[in-house]
Amino acid sequence: MKWSLIAIAILVVIVGYSVVTVSSGPLAPLGRISFVKVGNPDFYPGHPHSELLVQYAKEKNSNCALICHFAGSSNYRSYQDGDVFIIELGLIDTQGTGAADPTNYGDSIKLALFGAPDDRYKYKSDGIVFDTYDEAMNHVYTLAKEHNQTGPLPIAWHGNARQGNAVLIQGCGFPLYFHVLQKTYGMIPAYLYTLNGMIFPHMNNPYRNFELGHATELQQLYNEGELDYT
Repeated sequence: MKWSLIAIAILVVIVGYSVVTVSSGPLAPLGRISFVKVGNPDFYPGHPHSELLVQYAKEKNSNCALICHFAGSSNYRSYQDGDVFIIELGLIDTQGTGAADPTNYGDSIKLALFGAPDDRYKYKSDGIVFDTYDEAMNHVYTLAKEHNQTGPLPIAWHGNARQGNAVLIQGCGFPLYFHVLQKTYGMIPAYLYTLNGMIFPHMNNPYRNFELGHATELQQLYNEGELDYT
């Protein structure tokens, strides 16, 4: 009983510290937006996943939102979708396996435990490649300010899994989301809010049953280029 009470007390302290730290910070963590692609590109004005992020931002009374990606060939252009300005940011992992290749789980665990070295990541937004985290986030916050953002900026990760189990595989943007939270709030809040973000789409994504029920089919269609509509 004594040890269980100590464990509960430690947990309360960790959660309390994380909540207080994040509540007074510049970013409002949301979590994962989607499980798989239902159309490509999916962060594009009017797309269902873009509209979900718009909805979540409005619920936070926010004029802007930040969406995290694993950078590919896209320029990750920020755009206006209705009343919300969507800021896109992609992660370039100079030592990683790439978005389409198998995950290196040993490397992922190391990054989760110790964070990424400062020279490992580059970032892409609006066609610009940034060599440092500070440069990338300065671009993000400048855009948010230019579009009348007040209060914490909602942040989410894309989440589409190109292959495999779409529940377990956290998909596009997951490493960048954790990285941004870790750099902004420290490791413990990053763990807590990333875990919460993994639960987020199960509670909030109205397309959850469709995406998960047809995940294998949608992944195949995407990988064969059949979901492209632009």
